[in-house]
Amino acid sequence: MIEMDEIFDLPNLPPIVPLEPTETEDAVLIPNNLENVRIIVSIGLAIMLAVSLYWAITFVGDGGFSTARPTASALEIQESYSNMVQFNQVDLDGAGVSVCIVDSGIDLSHPDLSGLTLSGWSDFINQESEPYDDNGHGTSMAGILVADGWMEGIAPGVDLFIAKALDGVNGQGSDEIVAQAIDWCVAQNVNIISLSLGGAPGILPFNPFSGRDSGDAANDAINQGIVVVAAAGNDGGPGDDGDVAHPSSEQLVISVGGVNTDSEHWEGSSIGDNNGNLFPLILPRQDPNKKPEIVAPAELVPVINNQNSWSLVDGTSAATVFVTGAIALLFEEHPQLSSNGQGDSNSVVQIKQLIVNSVKPDDGQEGHDDNYGYGLLQIKDLIIAAESL
Repeated sequence: MIEMDEIFDLPNLPPIVPLEPTETEDAVLIPNNLENVRIIVSIGLAIMLAVSLYWAITFVGDGGFSTARPTASALEIQESYSNMVQFNQVDLDGAGVSVCIVDSGIDLSHPDLSGLTLSGWSDFINQESEPYDDNGHGTSMAGILVADGWMEGIAPGVDLFIAKALDGVNGQGSDEIVAQAIDWCVAQNVNIISLSLGGAPGILPFNPFSGRDSGDAANDAINQGIVVVAAAGNDGGPGDDGDVAHPSSEQLVISVGGVNTDSEHWEGSSIGDNNGNLFPLILPRQDPNKKPEIVAPAELVPVINNQNSWSLVDGTSAATVFVTGAIALLFEEHPQLSSNGQGDSNSVVQIKQLIVNSVKPDDGQEGHDDNYGYGLLQIKDLIIAAESL
C-alpha cells in the first residue's frame, strides 16, 4: 500500500470582530463642546487606520484575499530552510521545465496557487475531468514546488502535470494504480516525475505473476531519460523495516531522506540498507546509487493545504519536492542536461553524480551514510557543479 505523510494544521490568527455597543447608558458619549468632538473623531480615525492596516498585513497576500495567513514562526521556518538548501542564493524559477507530481490531486482554489495553470491533469481514482484534492497531501506537495504567495515554491515557473493516484480517505493507493499514473506522466514527455509516496516492496519482487508495479514504471521512465525522485519513507527509528520505501529503492530512482530544522537527520526518515539482503533479495548498492542519495527538509515544513490555509508537515514527502524543485532549476540553467524523455538512463546517472558532487555531508561524514545519504541538498552548488561538465 502506498502511503504519505501526516499533516498538522497551523493555528489561524483570531478574526477581527466589529465592536458592538453596550446596553448601558455609560457607553454613550455625548460631547458637550467642539474639543470633545475633535478628540472622538481623532480616536475613531486612529482605530479605523489600525484595523485597515491589520487587515492589509494579515489577510491580503500575493495570491489574493483569504481568511488566514501562516504564523510568523512558519514564515521563519520557511526562511530558515531556504537558507539551509541555498534556495535564496539562486534567481531561477524552473521556466521551460516540465514536472509531473503523482499524489492525491491539487486544489487550485488556494490563494497561493491563484496564478497557476496546470499543463495536464489525470485522475486515476475517480476519473474526474477537473482538478481536485479530497485529501490535501497533493496540494501541500505541489505548493512546495509552485506556490507563489505566502509560501514560496522552489520552482513556480515549471509546467506542472498532476496525476491523482492516491485516494481521499487515507491518502493511499495501490501500487498498480501508481504505476499507471507514472506511465501517464511519461506519455506527457515530462522532465521530472516527483513521487512523495512509498510503500514496502513485494516479498517476491521478481515474481513474474506479480504484475506491473511502480518500480517497473519508474524504471521505464528512467530508461527514457526522465528523472524520478521519490520519498525514502517515514519508518525511521526503532520501527524501521531496514530499507527505504519502494519505489525509491530502485537503483536509479533518486531516494530522498529528511533532515530537521537543525539540518540533522530527521528521526522518522527511513534508513537505507546498502549492504544487501537475502530476504527480500537486495543486492549490495554501489555509488552513486546508495540509498538514500540525498536529504532535504522534512520536519515542520510550512505548506499550503486544501482548506485554503497553511500547515506544517513532517515527512520525506516534503523533502522529495525540495529535490524535485532543485533539479528543475538545474535543468533551467543547464537545459542540455535534460533529455525531455527522449534519452536514456545515462542522463539520469549524470544527474545522480552531480548530486554526489554538490551535497553538504554531515559533520564528520566520509562517503555515504545510511541515514544522511551523500549529504544535504545545496541548490546553488548543484547548479555550479554542472558547469564543469
